[in-house]
Amino acid sequence: MLAGKATNQIDIRKNKRAALIVATLSSFLGPFMGSSVNVALPSIGQEFSMSAVLLGWVNTAFLLSAATFTIPFGRLGDIYGRKKIYMLGVLAFTISSVLIANSLSSTMLILCRALQGFGASMIFATGMAILISVYPVGERGKALGITIAAVYLGLSTGPFFGGLITQHLGWRFIFWLNLPLGLVLLSVIFFMLKGDWAEAKEMKFDLIGSMILGLALLSTMYGFSKLPSVYAGALVAVGLAGVVVFVIYEMRVKYPLIDINLFRYNTVFAFSNLAALINYAATFAVSFLLSLYLQKIRGFSPQDTGFILISQPIVQAIFSPVAGRLSDRIEPRTVASAGMAMTLIGLILLVFLNIETSLIYVISCLVFLGFGFALFSSPNTNAIMSSVGRRFYGVSAAVVGTMRQVGMMVSMGIVMMILALLLGQAEIGLENKAAFIRCIKIAFSVFAVMCFGGIFASLARGKMNRK
Repeated sequence: MLAGKATNQIDIRKNKRAALIVATLSSFLGPFMGSSVNVALPSIGQEFSMSAVLLGWVNTAFLLSAATFTIPFGRLGDIYGRKKIYMLGVLAFTISSVLIANSLSSTMLILCRALQGFGASMIFATGMAILISVYPVGERGKALGITIAAVYLGLSTGPFFGGLITQHLGWRFIFWLNLPLGLVLLSVIFFMLKGDWAEAKEMKFDLIGSMILGLALLSTMYGFSKLPSVYAGALVAVGLAGVVVFVIYEMRVKYPLIDINLFRYNTVFAFSNLAALINYAATFAVSFLLSLYLQKIRGFSPQDTGFILISQPIVQAIFSPVAGRLSDRIEPRTVASAGMAMTLIGLILLVFLNIETSLIYVISCLVFLGFGFALFSSPNTNAIMSSVGRRFYGVSAAVVGTMRQVGMMVSMGIVMMILALLLGQAEIGLENKAAFIRCIKIAFSVFAVMCFGGIFASLARGKMNRK
């Protein structure tokens, strides 16, 4: 009997280790790709003669696709098995990366980035849910801290290797790297991770609700990226109306895609997700803008740009596990709100960026942002996932992922709108450097105001209901 209990404990520890390895590897893969691509964007734009606005669609297509499908895949994971959906996501992500590496035009590149976002949505929807399914309350903060540190390790190594690869081998090799990484991840999932965690298998998938939400998100975010035209405003209005229709429908259907009561009666869940949305909306486009600023305005090479941008995610990687452990012991809102305040300071400092700003100043701003985001992210995620029951892990993780993607989309949408208004379809260069500097000053000012509001959303969540 004792031997059986000991064997069971060993199996549990092995599965925890396997889940942590899988979550850590996949947490590394996405950010590594995103940060590498940011450094490679000027080279991509030069090869395909893309304007600043069109270049923004290299990121926007990915985010649009990922945000549209994350919640439906989270629910499918709850019903049919999170591991199955996760593996399909890794496979789709890897195949799309190979297609991007062989792109023949800017149109093909952007379409394949949308396919890559489709695969990533499956990973975002189930990876965190698998981790939370395996780790009990009291250990989640530490596990989440490790995986979020992997996110920042990807962000930190991405600019370095992205710049190095772009300069010496070409930007296409960045996407080729996903082939071996994807194959390794699939092997680890298949051979090491035991279980599938279909904890809502008695429920039915809400196809109609998924379609309503998908179309609403697609209309809203696509319209936002095309502002300030009248057509774009109409799309945003239609999308927001679609969200209202979705909420009404979900309150009446027997097996909803999202239990609306999670937002109505769970203040920790509702305000923590709102804080995440605001935080990502206020920070995601920073590396995009600084990559263009350092290469197009300051004349740095892709490799040197990577060295500079690496400062932010290094700080995030160092402090994220610490913040995660803190959130296991004290209220997450305290740690997360302090992180949001630090992020606000970094954004305010970036408002004063100009053509002659010293690199020490730029790096200092990035350090502030890195420290702030490290303090915010893992405690906020811990609060969300610990405030719901097990059968909601998949869809809750998907909501977190969607908030992240929508926030990133809003961030890029704000930047693209500002670029469109001040630069039009012109490529960024020394001849219009003054206009570009105005663009980034306006963008960082808007982000700072958003982050200030995010502090109050973070504080309003109340105490965490640990389950």
